[in-house]
Amino acid sequence: MWKKKSLFQILNNHAIDYPTPINFTYFNGYGFLLVLAFVIQIITGVFLAMHYAPHVDLAFASVEHIMRDVNNGWLMRYIHANGASFIFIFLYIHMARGLYYSSYTSPRHWLWITGVVIFLLSIITAFLGYVLPWGQMSFWAATVIINILGAIPVLGDPITELLWGGFAVDNATLNRFFSLHYLMPFVIVGLMGLHLILLHNAGSGNPLGIDSRTNNLPFYPYFVVKDFFGFFIYLAFFFAFVCFAPNYLGHTDNYIPANALVTPAHIVPEWYLLPFYAILRSIPDKLLGVIAMGVSIVGLIALPFLIPTKNIRSSMFKPLTRKLFWLFSANFIVLIWIGGQVAEEPYITIGQVATAFYMAYIFILLPLVTKLEVYLLSIGDQIN
Repeated sequence: MWKKKSLFQILNNHAIDYPTPINFTYFNGYGFLLVLAFVIQIITGVFLAMHYAPHVDLAFASVEHIMRDVNNGWLMRYIHANGASFIFIFLYIHMARGLYYSSYTSPRHWLWITGVVIFLLSIITAFLGYVLPWGQMSFWAATVIINILGAIPVLGDPITELLWGGFAVDNATLNRFFSLHYLMPFVIVGLMGLHLILLHNAGSGNPLGIDSRTNNLPFYPYFVVKDFFGFFIYLAFFFAFVCFAPNYLGHTDNYIPANALVTPAHIVPEWYLLPFYAILRSIPDKLLGVIAMGVSIVGLIALPFLIPTKNIRSSMFKPLTRKLFWLFSANFIVLIWIGGQVAEEPYITIGQVATAFYMAYIFILLPLVTKLEVYLLSIGDQIN
């Protein structure tokens, strides 16, 4: 009896009576969309795993079997494939909102850190899943990316052989990637639960950047209705995409069976991994490229420790930070574009400039501009 009451209280505190800032916008609903999108991915992934054969001789044929012979298999496969793209759209918007409103500062720094870890694990999971269809792009993307890890001193070769399960991308590699791809989403969902607990312990950030404990409404029914309205809008766009343009975000070479003797003209990962692939290619040195790619993701964890805490966090009241944020967003789109281009001039130079600005924004520009605006705000407070 006590356990049931305790569980009810937890659900009530987190999903019903949770105090939510009254001025939440639809941009605050992307966390809710991410949870539901991940649930859809897990459901469709379990269905696909029932019919998928993780063997180099059968993997490509099993995907075609799902598409052609399994009842509604084509729908499950397209929902799963395009669902990954929509998850990363939501992730990028969700993280951009966090950057804009400085949600990484205390007391929400652990919330931001767990979010970055979820983002990193999502990237790894998406890459593992990209290999499973065992098409040309799947095989060669796995070959290139795993080979790049070999540049890590001392640990590079053992990591490469561990992932390969041998000395080349082969059947053992596919089996390992399938097992990890099936496991990782459940780890991510667990981290999402921790992320939600940290959010509710610290309190949701007010879009104005002020104390979030003022001007609140209970989460249910006001914001539940708002979030589900956004979810139904998402479903409308998502299923329009699934039904009318299911292959638009994919690569045509992945509909050719993997062939170790034929290299594709241009090896690229999925679009949502292109910014980090562009950073990797922009560095001439192989090891430095791997380090830069890792820092571009993991370096986001450093933001809470680089940026000073201030009562006014929102970029709405910090014009320099706001302009810098939009420059960073435009630069990120440039990196997506560069990642899909051939490694030749002028794309190499553009990629290097965009990579330099990405790193400078995180480690130099944003901390300096924020400190400058905090100083100016303190002078304004003294004058007033």
